[in-house]
Amino acid sequence: MPIKATVPIVYLGKQYEEPLPLSYSEKIITDKGIQGARLIIKEANQAGGFVGFAFTLVEAIVPPSGDLVAKAKEVLKGGDAFIIADLEAPDLIAVADLPEAKNSVIVNIRANDEALRQELCRSNVFHIIPDWAMRADALAQYFIWKKWPRWFVIRGDTPADKDYLAQVKRSAARYGGKIVGEKVYDLPPGARNTDSGYQQVQSQIPMETQGAPEHDLVWVINTDEGFGDYLAYRTYLPRPVVGTQGLQALAWDPSYTEYGAMHFQNGLPKLAKRRPVERDYTAWLGGRALTDGIMRSGKTTPPEVSAFLLSDQFKLEGFKGQAMSFRTWDHQLRQPIILGGGPRVPVSVSPQEGFLHETNLTDTLGIDKPETKCKLH
Repeated sequence: MPIKATVPIVYLGKQYEEPLPLSYSEKIITDKGIQGARLIIKEANQAGGFVGFAFTLVEAIVPPSGDLVAKAKEVLKGGDAFIIADLEAPDLIAVADLPEAKNSVIVNIRANDEALRQELCRSNVFHIIPDWAMRADALAQYFIWKKWPRWFVIRGDTPADKDYLAQVKRSAARYGGKIVGEKVYDLPPGARNTDSGYQQVQSQIPMETQGAPEHDLVWVINTDEGFGDYLAYRTYLPRPVVGTQGLQALAWDPSYTEYGAMHFQNGLPKLAKRRPVERDYTAWLGGRALTDGIMRSGKTTPPEVSAFLLSDQFKLEGFKGQAMSFRTWDHQLRQPIILGGGPRVPVSVSPQEGFLHETNLTDTLGIDKPETKCKLH
């Protein structure tokens, strides 16, 4: 079929400083996200040829000291745009609030921040990556199902840690869990690269968890990955470690294989020469939302596609066993959440059996319509 429209998809990102892996066996990945975007554009062009659409990927990634707003204005010179945003919350808001971006469609593939779906929500931003509320609820449902209602929290003190903590507390109240104790981890991670590194950690961690009230699990909140990985197998009592390390709530897990997931698990490594990570998947899924929205609606302007993404006609497939869609009240993608993070197989997928909702089971994960503080503008 002749190509009737070629649509550019912009990948707008910034090279932020990211936590280094704690293990030397884990490679430093410098191309998270962009590889997922490249893969979906390749796949969309294969499908688009049958319906008269072609897509190009415009890669606009600035260095750590680069001027992101200037780069955003550059890609918006041609008017409204379709943007895959690999940005932290302040930069995402700065781009979304540009007059030039007013009628664009921006998909957030990186920022978990609750405020982006609440007080800082924007009508031109769609959230692909789950927020902290969805992640906390996904884990909480499983723990209640397992009859593990007593949670001891050990956390860091960053803004993201506090954001996630607030959602864990909300999940406890929502599902009948109980935070029996809370401790701020205030010890240095230890000289893990010295001969005595493991000995320091082995003695520190039990002391940090000793004396906690009786609990079923240790919920670690350590978003900058400074100490969380040290907790497993080192707690004073033999308890599972969950949260930002240990058992995690994820949009994607490298060991997930259900519902055709091997298509992505095999496709990304062929392109990137490495295994996929969560941001590769959210970039792929965000790109798919945009390209599917264009091809299925037959429209090429962001306002028309935005309306289609929020309609009952739009259903997004992403290897989760059910079609996903955007919540109209905050533009968050409702989706099943994988409980994984280990090297072998995922543990479960939430929502869990028995947690009901009047319209959509995946709306048991995250902020539901009656709770929202979002006033889209």
